[in-house]
Amino acid sequence: MHLMANSTSGSMAVERLQRIILPKLGEPRDVRSLYLVEPDTNPGRVKALSRTSAHIPAGSEVSFESYFNALPASYWRRWSQLDDVVLRLELTGVARVDVFRSKIDGSRIAVTGEVVGDPEKPEATSICEIPVSLAPFEDGGWIWFDLTCETDVEIKQAAWWSPVAAGEQTLPDGSTQSAPEGRVTIGIPTFNRPADAVAALEALASDPEVDGIIDAILMPDQGDKHPADEPGFAAVAKHFGDRLRIFPQGNLGGSGGYSRIMYEALGGPESDPERATDSPFILYMDDDIAIEPDSILRAVAVGRFAKQPILVGGQMLNLQERSHLHSMGEVVGRHDFMWTSAPHVHYDHDFYTHPLRDRGEHGANAAGEVIDSKDLHRRIDVDYNGWWMCLIPRTVAKKIGQPLPLFIKWDDAEYGLRAGDAGFPTATWPGIAIWHMAWSDKDDAIDWQAYFHLRNRLIVAAIQHEGSADGIVKSMRKATAKHLLCLEYSTVAIQNEAMKDFLAGPEHLFDILETSLPRINKLRKEFPDARVIPTAGELPKASGLAGVPTRDIGGRLAPLKKSVWLAKGLLNNLRPADRVHHEIPQANFAPIEARWFSLSRVDGATVTTADGRGVVYRQRDREKAKALLEASWALQKQVADRFPEMQRRYREAHPELTSRKKWADVFEK
Repeated sequence: MHLMANSTSGSMAVERLQRIILPKLGEPRDVRSLYLVEPDTNPGRVKALSRTSAHIPAGSEVSFESYFNALPASYWRRWSQLDDVVLRLELTGVARVDVFRSKIDGSRIAVTGEVVGDPEKPEATSICEIPVSLAPFEDGGWIWFDLTCETDVEIKQAAWWSPVAAGEQTLPDGSTQSAPEGRVTIGIPTFNRPADAVAALEALASDPEVDGIIDAILMPDQGDKHPADEPGFAAVAKHFGDRLRIFPQGNLGGSGGYSRIMYEALGGPESDPERATDSPFILYMDDDIAIEPDSILRAVAVGRFAKQPILVGGQMLNLQERSHLHSMGEVVGRHDFMWTSAPHVHYDHDFYTHPLRDRGEHGANAAGEVIDSKDLHRRIDVDYNGWWMCLIPRTVAKKIGQPLPLFIKWDDAEYGLRAGDAGFPTATWPGIAIWHMAWSDKDDAIDWQAYFHLRNRLIVAAIQHEGSADGIVKSMRKATAKHLLCLEYSTVAIQNEAMKDFLAGPEHLFDILETSLPRINKLRKEFPDARVIPTAGELPKASGLAGVPTRDIGGRLAPLKKSVWLAKGLLNNLRPADRVHHEIPQANFAPIEARWFSLSRVDGATVTTADGRGVVYRQRDREKAKALLEASWALQKQVADRFPEMQRRYREAHPELTSRKKWADVFEK
């Protein structure tokens, strides 16, 4: 069983860290690349007999230098108690096992190898154990193994193991605690996604070993479409029994859902042991994800073997392009206090096209970053991890308190920064992952969520940022100008509301927890760029444009050309709009074409929503844009001038805002 000592006499493998897992039946080739590498010259494909066993034809060469099966050794070197790991394989047949490692630049180095199995008795089960030192992995590197099969081979089971039991952990004050047990409470807040919620529960129940370490599943239900009404719920509810606890509540957003999970796991305001779970770990997960169940076992193993209690973050793979990794890790840029990729991280990496072994350069992606896999071998250090999947030790939750009442956005970042300040770092761990919808398929930077993006960014900055707000305000001014050039008037309007609510102070955060979203949605309805039309076909045919760029450019002349585009766009915005184009659009733009240098040159155009389900009709209005700009500049000046005051107020209020007793006023009413 996972997290238990290996009972095999004389074995070097004591506690399992990471199983070798196989792709599910029927997975396409790009998804299979996350699990194994199969040369086209092989006589046949690896056939998964289960998630942890497989048949490999004679003459095949198979590498486990893959996202889910290579061991991220530099992370174990940095964050764990271990000096060595053990590869343990149980198989029938005859095969050569070769262990390799990589360096920070992706260089491949052979570690050791041996032939496993008896040619005279290929049907007999053989066990191979190979210890590997973690010493060379200070800055980066993975460990993996390849199989060269002389006969048909059946992998019975394979895994990376610890050669010792988990030991004591050191707390920030220098004291120690015993190694936490391998048990977890899983929290999944849900809002009107009953099918997704039931699918998540089914995934957790699908693996007996995962199921075996789950003490409880806490599910705040914040919508009016309930999991209990979904086909399949009755069966999964019966499976979990009283381990599944659902809490109906108003729509308090992600922070309200995740705070309820922590609140209940710790026993409410009075730490009631009858109410609480006693799991050493609380695992946050979104409801709209696809789960790789082994990630839960891995996260708990990392949490147990960590030198000190740490937050263990799962990475995000793209639910629609499932071989794509969103990011290796994120930080908060302290110059403008905006989240961003950590150094050496490249957005949207495709493991199918560029697997771990790829060390070539292949041009640049849409963000202008070099495409290769070399930086995937670096250890990436982060400030926080998104709560699509994040393991929080109970010790940390009890010490630093509840999430802030932010509804959505920045609650996870603030919690990670707060934990780090208290001596509990976050590690975003490769090979621990879920699949989630990519941000590129959402309009969250310009829709109702833009209010929470800005308001909560300012709140967290007031708590965490040192010094003036000049860099923050400079980035806000740039964003305002861009939104106005793109005719995104509703975005500027609700961002102005965000600044007002920030300046109103921390005393009102709980009061507006449930009311902010309805108020913001009502305000957005006043602007045509926020009203979705099913199709541009409902409007007159676009009148057409001439000489308006719709594609970005690069190269030496890009700054010069963009300066000309900006001048023409500004000149157009100084003129009164031709309101004929508020009835007849000049163009129908796809999202990729809806850029400032395009929209600043039109008086009316439709733009398709990111999800492709409709369009919005953006209409230029000089007077409206002027009023929004003046209001925005005035509020931004207030933010800059009053930032020291707001820092003091939010920091003084922080202990109360994150207390279970204050959250009890919301949950117990």
